[in-house]
This record gives sequence, C-alpha cells and structure tokens, in this order.
Amino acid sequence: MSGERVLFFAEAVTLAHLARPAVLASALADTHEVTLARPARCAAFVDDPRIRCVDLDGISGTDFLEALAAGRPPWRAATLERYIAADLALIDAQRPALIVGDLRLSLSVSARLRGVPYLAISNAYWSPWYRAAPPLPVLPWTAHVPLPLARAAFALLRGPALAWHARPLDQVRRRHGLPALGAGLRGAYTDADWLALADIPELYPTPGAPSTHRHLGAIPWSPPAARLPASWGRAPRGKPPIAYLSLGSSGRRELAGCAIDGLLAAGFEVWHACAGDPPVRPDRAAVREAAWLPGALACARADLVVCNGGSLGVQQALIAGRPIVALASNMDQFLNMGPVANAGAGRLLRADRADAAAVRDAATELTRDPRARIAARRLARLLARHRAIDGFRALVAEILDPDSPASPGASDASNHAGADRRLHRAVRAGRAAGHGGGDAGRRGTA
Repeated sequence: MSGERVLFFAEAVTLAHLARPAVLASALADTHEVTLARPARCAAFVDDPRIRCVDLDGISGTDFLEALAAGRPPWRAATLERYIAADLALIDAQRPALIVGDLRLSLSVSARLRGVPYLAISNAYWSPWYRAAPPLPVLPWTAHVPLPLARAAFALLRGPALAWHARPLDQVRRRHGLPALGAGLRGAYTDADWLALADIPELYPTPGAPSTHRHLGAIPWSPPAARLPASWGRAPRGKPPIAYLSLGSSGRRELAGCAIDGLLAAGFEVWHACAGDPPVRPDRAAVREAAWLPGALACARADLVVCNGGSLGVQQALIAGRPIVALASNMDQFLNMGPVANAGAGRLLRADRADAAAVRDAATELTRDPRARIAARRLARLLARHRAIDGFRALVAEILDPDSPASPGASDASNHAGADRRLHRAVRAGRAAGHGGGDAGRRGTA
C-alpha cells in the first residue's frame, strides 16, 4: 500500500453518483488508504471491506428529483455552505493526498480552501466542451404544450434557467474568497482540477477540452446483494423474448405499469427490477419482479432493455449489446440517451408523453429491425475498447506523482505539458492563487 490517502465523496442523490465512486474506490483499495463518504442510507450498497466508509451530510434523492421536476436548483447556497463545513471537517480529519467527488458541488470550494488536488467524476455531456445544446427536459408545463412550441420556448429560456441553477455555487465561492465560475450549469457540475468522464469519446466527444479531462469509459456496477433468481434462467432463451425493465433510482415510478403493459402487448416476458419499491404487476404470469437485480446479468439475458435513459442503465445495456427503450424525464437522461438513439441503438421516449402503446410500438420496432441490434453491438465493441478501472488508476498515479511517466492504461492525452505539471504541484502544495484553489480550479472548466 502506498500510504497515500484518497478521500471519495458520493453525493448519492441517485445511485449512479454512489456507484461510480464506490467502484473507483475499490479500484484503489489495494494500493491506497481509501475512505468513501456517502449518506448513511446508502450503507448497504457498498460492501467492500477494504474501503473505510463514513457518513456524509446530503440532500435526499427525493428532494433532488422533486427539485429537478419542478425546474428549480436542487442545492441552495445555504445547503452548499452546510456541505462545505462537513467537507472541511472530513478533509481535516483524513488529510488526504487526493479528493475524488461525484456531483459534490461544494468541493469546488472546500477542496480549494485546503489546497488538496480535486478530481471530479462526471459525464462527458456535462463538460463545457460538449457541443450539443441542453435538451428540453420534462417540466410541469411541458405535457400541456405542443412539443415544437415547448422546445422553442425552452430554447429562449434555457440560458437564464441554467445560469440560475449555477448561481448558488457562485455565491458561496465569492463568500469564501474564490472567484465566481460564471460558466453556467456545466461549469458548476464539472469544476475541478481534474475531470474523469464516465463515457466514451466516440459517443460524447469534447473537442478542445484540456488535458486534465479524461474519458474513462463505462463504470459498470450492480447492487452488491442482487441475485438473479435461479428459476428465472431456466426457460429457453428467446421463447418468449425477455425485456429487462429497470427505471432505476431516478425513473418515474408511475411509468412502470404502462411500460409493463406495453411490453406484454408486444409479446415479451418482463423482468422488472423495482428499485426497492413494491411489485407492480404481481398477478401477471409473464411478469417477474424483484426489489433488485444484477443489471449486467439481466441485460445479458434479455433481448431488450427498458430504462430511464440514465448512464448506469444505458451502459449496462450497451455493454451487453442490447437495444434500449428509454423513458426519460430529466435533462441528464435526455443528454445521455440522445446520442445512443441517434446511433440507432434505441428509442428515446419522453416520460410526459409515454404510454403503453408508445412502449409497445418502440419495443416492437427495435426487436423487428436488425439494424437496432447491429447498432447496439457496434456500441458494445466501442465500450469494450475503454478500460475505466485501468484508466482511473493511471490518472490517480499521474496526479499524485506528476513527474513520473503515465502508467499503462492511461488515455492518449495522459502526458501533460510542463505548465500543467507545475500547476498541479502548486495545487498540492496549497499555493495556487494563494488559497489552494482559484485559478487552478478553473483551469479544468474554463
């Protein structure tokens, strides 16, 4: 063990933001002293005994999703101030050589105040260098307005609305002597010294991004205790075809019933992971339901995957080479699933307009059209080229020892120019901009 400490922060408002830090913490557990700070409610989802876990103050997933659905910022300035105090207490207790965070916006301040290098985990479509415009999410009014009109209205309101979401972070940065980012929501979500993107550049390119931004690829995860019941695997595969349905921790629960009805109408047997909720169709012989399922195994067994369009579900499906029907609600889901649908590997349905007939038609189209299966398998081959665990280990080695050659498995952009090396040495020493942050922190998000 190197003896260097790495402190992970998981803002687990959805399972993706817990899963990715948990997987990457495990990747370092044999070589570093690793601590994972996560909400107490998530304790059952992290079972690696090599990881020291501590409780972390954070908003609930329900509060987060309700804020997104209403179109308001999930984190207010007062909340971020409370987070900063909790962050600083943990940083002072742990004295880490590196901080790794997933959607913990307060680290934009707290990591810089302590002069500790900060590596953020995010998706490439949140990068300021990702060129696709943010799409129209499901909002309280979108179901009542013709879609072309709703999209036109959102295009006019998008800039001010996203700036409003980023304002709380800029407010607390100024209070702590740091300059405002002024980079909108994408800048707020990705402000860090280094950025690890849990995506592949073939689907989510970020041309012009600095060398401190790295595409790692998919970070696969399933709930630790999830098992596929033995009886579910006994029927001959493909008779009838199997649809794996998982709306995850951020999907709309009310859509599960119409999705099941649509899949049954299309001739599927349905395997439904309820994400801890009660069964939806326990009276239907062709529906098998469980609180949690191992997503990778279920996707590999299925012919079709139906999910919320978020990164965990979509990546599990694509790794298995399965076409996807996505019932998307929030902007993250639309951003994630859009390129997959454009590649022909799935269909993107709006949650405010989806019904059983729409699910039936999309599922039937995808299973009858061989081009969808071909597209999904092509994306599976692209994902297989990227080894997220190897890339992450190499990136951490480079950050902690910037003068050494990059370790095997690093991305093509892993050798930085001397200016980048000097910058991050200064961050480690707490000298950057006189407070361990400031300009160094903005280098990664410009």
